[in-house]
Amino acid sequence: MAKQYDVLFRLLMLGDSGVGKTCMLRRFTESEFDPSHISTIGVDFKMKTLELDGIRVRVQIWDTAGQERYQTITKQYYRRAQGIIFVYDITSESSFQHLMKWAGDVDECAPDQVQRVLIGNKSDEELSRQVTKDQGSKLAETYGMEFFETSASTSSNISEAFTCLTELVLQAHHRDVDNLLGALDDYLDNNALEEENESEGTDVNTHRTCAC
Repeated sequence: MAKQYDVLFRLLMLGDSGVGKTCMLRRFTESEFDPSHISTIGVDFKMKTLELDGIRVRVQIWDTAGQERYQTITKQYYRRAQGIIFVYDITSESSFQHLMKWAGDVDECAPDQVQRVLIGNKSDEELSRQVTKDQGSKLAETYGMEFFETSASTSSNISEAFTCLTELVLQAHHRDVDNLLGALDDYLDNNALEEENESEGTDVNTHRTCAC
């Protein structure tokens, strides 16, 4: 059977319990929204295939539990992630403040080249807002991340946020491939030059022998 995608990336969602990670993931992958909150136990994941610039990208998105007792488990998934989605709840200042801890965990455990975006979820609950959009934007700028405010309930910016991260990972993947091919070209060029020099040395030695 023909392969249904060209490249596979792993994305990881991080943030406090209750910020809406599971609802966001279901909205993106299944176009569904369930307002009832059931805490994720350990980790769960869903898949979705996107087409970007003619490339079929399969994203495997891991939804992690936000509770402290599960973090030893979830940290094991950091090392394999190529993209990180930091999520906070705009109606919960504490979930915003805890982002520094989540970012510290990623710096400690995830690959250096991992791509990141920051999401302030529940933008439809404006009347209960505790974190301003400007605060989210400034924090994202501090960490060098793209920033979105989303609503799993209304689907606002959900697809845009996930797609943006996937595009960033794809661009990084292309750079890695280009660097690998560049290094291979340099290696082959150096080998060819060494062989050429050795060949010239052999010709000179042969000529000198004949001259004697």
